[in-house]
Amino acid sequence: MSARPDAVATAAVETTVAETVATESADPCCAAPLPVLGRDVTVPLVTGGEVTYAALDYAASAPALQRVWDDVAAYAPYYGSVHRGAGYLSQLSTDLFENSRATVAEFLDCRPGDQVVFTRSTTDSLNLLATAIPAGCEVFVFETEHHASLLPWRDARVTYLDAPRTPARAVEILERALADRDPHGPALVCVTGASNVTGELWPVKELAAAAHAHGARIVLDAAQLAPHHPVSVTELDVDWVAFSGHKLYAPFGSGVLAGRADWLRDSQPYLAGGGASRKVARRADGGVDVEWHTTAARHEAGSPNVIGVYSIASACKALTEAGFDALVAREQHLIATVRAGLAEVPEVRVLSLFGDDAPRVGVISFVVEGWNSSHFAAALSAEYGIGVRDGLFCAHPLVRTLLGSDPRDPGECGAPEAAPGERSLNAIRVSFGAGTPDEHVERFVRAVKELVRDGARWKYRTEDGRCVPDRG
Repeated sequence: MSARPDAVATAAVETTVAETVATESADPCCAAPLPVLGRDVTVPLVTGGEVTYAALDYAASAPALQRVWDDVAAYAPYYGSVHRGAGYLSQLSTDLFENSRATVAEFLDCRPGDQVVFTRSTTDSLNLLATAIPAGCEVFVFETEHHASLLPWRDARVTYLDAPRTPARAVEILERALADRDPHGPALVCVTGASNVTGELWPVKELAAAAHAHGARIVLDAAQLAPHHPVSVTELDVDWVAFSGHKLYAPFGSGVLAGRADWLRDSQPYLAGGGASRKVARRADGGVDVEWHTTAARHEAGSPNVIGVYSIASACKALTEAGFDALVAREQHLIATVRAGLAEVPEVRVLSLFGDDAPRVGVISFVVEGWNSSHFAAALSAEYGIGVRDGLFCAHPLVRTLLGSDPRDPGECGAPEAAPGERSLNAIRVSFGAGTPDEHVERFVRAVKELVRDGARWKYRTEDGRCVPDRG
């Protein structure tokens, strides 16, 4: 690397596919998981000893790919300001930044003229788009969305759509709602590609067709879809797509909003400052005139997160080189293992909108009869070294609907104020992906069966809203 710093600018930090992907096999399910950071980390068990940590909370944040970390480390000595300097390292970093934009556009199969704007996260991307929608825009969003998709539309007239129980029903609900709107005004539909609660895939292409048939646009929340499946803006015919780097096997702090340029170009900059402005001049009356960029830079004021952007581009390349066919096949093998294991435990109820046969990614939520969800998750961690998530997963209306509770019932992200063993309004979520070894999901299934059969081996208490081992 030190001998060829120019290689960074063209993202030529090479890692062979054989190192990152797999043992060659006619059966993709036998492929090895992609190397990720933390795969050898050991954690203490409350019952004594240590075990290799089983990270099964990919839906919250996936571990960074080793390939991504290596690429970032190779670039780090050449770190420089972007779009600001005449020096060699600044030019190098600027090239790296803009080449990363092209890599992401290719990963998403963007159309000619689409813009790729770098943000902090999916939440940031959708809040950016919310500031760019035209005046009087109507927004249509299902109650099943993550809060990142449900909440940003504060200055628009929002129609919240009921949770559908089949993909076809989702299209019907949207078509009926759009048919009742003013056909002459702007409208936007926001929909997830894969649920962060159930993992179920949504009929994005059909919803996009319905939106366009009624003169509306559509934005796809691909936070849970992009790490598991290829996402083609062109094929799905969505107007925008948003996702986060930290779910795509890159470090925290970076995200993407990609899609049509007109609303972004015509709106006020998301942030005002250097980089977004093309020309600034004083007026005779003492004020300031500003000419804003019309490119993606319009919404990228300030010094950008070059490391985060390059991380996303590196992850996009790594997943493309690994091949989504093999990645999807292997993940479906893991999903089948988990679902078959949970089905053997009568006390476990898996949450689903569309039913057992619905296609899905590696995200599964469930409740266990007789268990507080926070207590169960705490026992998985403390006694088995397994990290899962419990709560409402920042999708409160959806989880309450799936649990059959009144939408006004209390409950929040995190543990409720319920003692171990008491019913809670929360659920448990296990999630996995390209870096998950078979042993992790096998240990999880075994742990669920043992906890339900034998109970926890340790006492637990609630502390600051969390269920934790009582070390009293």
